[in-house]
Amino acid sequence: MTAIANVVVVVIGLAVLVLLPRSTGEERSQARPAQPRSPSPKPSAAPPKATAASARKVKANEAGLVPVIMYHRILPKRLASIDRTPAQLRKELERLAKDGYVPITAAELVARKIDIPAGAHPVVLTFDDGHPSHFAVDGNGMPKNDTAVGIIYEVAAKYPSFRPTATFWVNRDPFGLRDRTQQKQAVKWLLDHGFEVANHTYSHPDLRRLSNKKVGEQIVRQERLLKKIGVPASTTFALPYGSLPRKRSRAHDGAWDGTRYNFDAVFLAGAQPTVSPYAKSFPRYAIPRIQSNGKHGECRRWCTTYWLDWLDRHPGERYTSDGDPARVSVPRKLRATLSPARAKSVITY
Repeated sequence: MTAIANVVVVVIGLAVLVLLPRSTGEERSQARPAQPRSPSPKPSAAPPKATAASARKVKANEAGLVPVIMYHRILPKRLASIDRTPAQLRKELERLAKDGYVPITAAELVARKIDIPAGAHPVVLTFDDGHPSHFAVDGNGMPKNDTAVGIIYEVAAKYPSFRPTATFWVNRDPFGLRDRTQQKQAVKWLLDHGFEVANHTYSHPDLRRLSNKKVGEQIVRQERLLKKIGVPASTTFALPYGSLPRKRSRAHDGAWDGTRYNFDAVFLAGAQPTVSPYAKSFPRYAIPRIQSNGKHGECRRWCTTYWLDWLDRHPGERYTSDGDPARVSVPRKLRATLSPARAKSVITY
């Protein structure tokens, strides 16, 4: 059984739903699954090996585009253009699930650990700043309704192929928590359940305005905090405001006060889907993201509604899995776009 198949069993088997009172306006009552387990249990059997015939059947294209979606606060009433309401987040995640997208973390994308079913498309859900609306637990230790994690599990219960995972890039008070014990508990819960928690600087400055030394201080101080609360060394890093330091390499490689940092990837603040991590052109230290939003103003061309519609109209341009994480399948005409160092076992059709 594959990792995704195990998720199906976990989500279905544990989805004991509790009905809540119906709210007014655009929010509505939600059902919440019982205590969720990790979305990444060890597979009980090896996944099926892809062949040229199986890749052709699902129109696999692992050189295609991957949407990396950027979220900020999840609020009942939006206070800024980048905020989303619980209903908007729920609607977008349900659209992704219906369209065959399966979430993976930012770290998994960069490490090319894309283990999803044949014919499915990876999507990376990312949440910046560690806002209280992203994760909080109720008195039973369950994710609260209308938090990002609560909504992710709700959608996964409704659509079992939708893997409940995401990346949270946090600052000095993760999820609004200042108590160190509570920070540790929150981080442990997320890591135990397959989520990624990583570095977004200590106080969220514009790194381009800082000296090289101050850039290093912001990153190292946050990395030290994360270590204290139980987060392994971050492998990914999201730039506050999407702003690269004047010396671009300081975003992924540097030191301060005797402590070094080195990230495998750096993520920007928005624009468009990223090319495949198997592609020669994969921008490891400047990976674009798409802002979750509609089609108004600047978002006419740079936000999720536009890009998800575009990918629906151009299915041959998006990343479609062959179902075999050990092989990379592409149409023959795209073979030359792959990096031999990243895609060592290639199937063409």
